[in-house]
Amino acid sequence: MFRNDKEAHEHSLLTLNHLYGYDDFMASIHTVADLGCGSGLDIEWWASRTTRDDAKKPLNISCQGIDLHTSLPAAKTYKNITYQRADFEGELACLENGFDILWCHDSFQYCINPLQTLANWRKISAANGMLMLVVPQTTNTYQRDLDFNQPDGCFYHHTMVSLIHMLATAGWDCKSGFFKKEPNDDWLYAIAYNSTQPAMNPKTTRWYDLVEAKLLPDSADKSVLARGFLHQKDLVLPWLNKSLNFVGN
Repeated sequence: MFRNDKEAHEHSLLTLNHLYGYDDFMASIHTVADLGCGSGLDIEWWASRTTRDDAKKPLNISCQGIDLHTSLPAAKTYKNITYQRADFEGELACLENGFDILWCHDSFQYCINPLQTLANWRKISAANGMLMLVVPQTTNTYQRDLDFNQPDGCFYHHTMVSLIHMLATAGWDCKSGFFKKEPNDDWLYAIAYNSTQPAMNPKTTRWYDLVEAKLLPDSADKSVLARGFLHQKDLVLPWLNKSLNFVGN
C-alpha cells in the first residue's frame, strides 16, 4: 500500500511494462476493467497503448474504471475510457460481460468478502479472461523476526497460499497462471484465468477437490497429494519472464 496514487502507479509499471513487451498479447486485448482504479493512472496506461513498431498505431483498448470516487478525470481525456462509480466487491451487473483483462493493483486487500468478490469478478470476465492481482503481504519475516501489519480497512492477511486457495475455490484457473513473491518484497503477484469450473462452496471444498478440478499450479498439486494440504515452501511458481519462483516465506 502506497502513500499516493503516483507511487502506486510507479509500482504497477513494474508489471505493466513487462506485459507491454509481448506484442501478440497486447494486440489480443480489446477490453480492460481496472477494479479499484483510484485516480486512473493505470487505466490511462492501458488506454494510451500503441504498437511498438516504427509506425506506431493506437491499440484502442476499451477501458473501464471502477471505484467509489465521484468521477474519473481520465474518462474526460480519453474516448476509450469510461467510468463506473461502484463498489467493485458487488455484482457489477451494470457492466457488460466479457472483459479480456481484469486489473486490480493494491486494492484487493480492502475486500470484506474476498471469496465472493473473486466469484463476482468472473461474471464480467471473458471466457479465458485474465485476472491480474497485486496485493501486499502483511505477514512477513525480516532478519528472522516476525513482522505483522494490519492497515486500516484491511481485514485479512493474504499469503501466496491463501491467494491461490481463494482464486481456485472461486473457479479461477491457477494451473495456467503466473505468480511471484520475491524475498524481502512485501508484494504478491498473481495472474489467473477464467475457467469453465463453477465457483465452489468454500465451506465444503477441500484441497483435493481443487486438485481434481485441475485449478492448482503443478507444484501445489504435488504438495497437496503429499501432505493433504498446501505448504508454501513446496511452491515453485512460474512468472511472466519464464523464471521459476521458490516462494518460501
